[in-house]
Amino acid sequence: MNFRREMVLLVVAAQFLTRLPAPRLSAFEPDWVTRSARWFPLVGQLVGAIAGVVFVGAAQLWPPAVAAVLALAAGLLVTGALHEDGLADTADGLFGGATPARRIEIMKDSRIGTYGVLALVVAVGLKVAGLAALAPAAAFWALVAVHGLGRAAAVTAMRLTPYAPEGRPTRWTPAQAGVRTWELAFSLMLAAWPLAMLGPLAAGAAVLGAALGAAVVIGVAWRRLGGHTGDVLGAVEQTAEVCALLGVVAVATCA
Repeated sequence: MNFRREMVLLVVAAQFLTRLPAPRLSAFEPDWVTRSARWFPLVGQLVGAIAGVVFVGAAQLWPPAVAAVLALAAGLLVTGALHEDGLADTADGLFGGATPARRIEIMKDSRIGTYGVLALVVAVGLKVAGLAALAPAAAFWALVAVHGLGRAAAVTAMRLTPYAPEGRPTRWTPAQAGVRTWELAFSLMLAAWPLAMLGPLAAGAAVLGAALGAAVVIGVAWRRLGGHTGDVLGAVEQTAEVCALLGVVAVATCA
């Protein structure tokens, strides 16, 4: 690997996925966002760490539910609700249109519908309830791990499915070559390291939850759209993140 190029791609990933301050790039190549996908889990882990610090600090002053809401709010501020927006748009489109073209049209509508609202309510509600059930230290590492797994799930969708033929690139224009197999493998390795802090059972449950959640969204999108779009990737990330957290909480509750 070229170290300087990798650092540039890491900056691109941070600029694309977050609103965090990042160095200005003197040049930009069209395929850099796709190439930077290998670093998505690391950026996700940074977001999770920020949310985790907020949770641990807030838990010293308020009940766990309040700390959980504040932690989620911190994550939303860092990302600009990028993935949540994708989840809402995907829910509206996949279940509100009769044809792939109509579904894409609905997904690009700035207005939010019933399916989108309900998807957000369920996702946020499960995150708050799940985090509130964990001790502060466990919640911190859970946030780091599930945010990384969620981004790795999105990279997996980029590798395994084509860009939806009816899709029209907006903020993100996919590179023709797509995510390469070694880039997916690299992203999965990046996503794996925080799992060691959860313990074997919780780590296994988190991975299984993320895989199952992502597989459902990827499968439905492939059947109804013919592949993925940027919004679908956001939905994959959110679903994997929520299901991974549920896996961690299930092990903690049963212990």
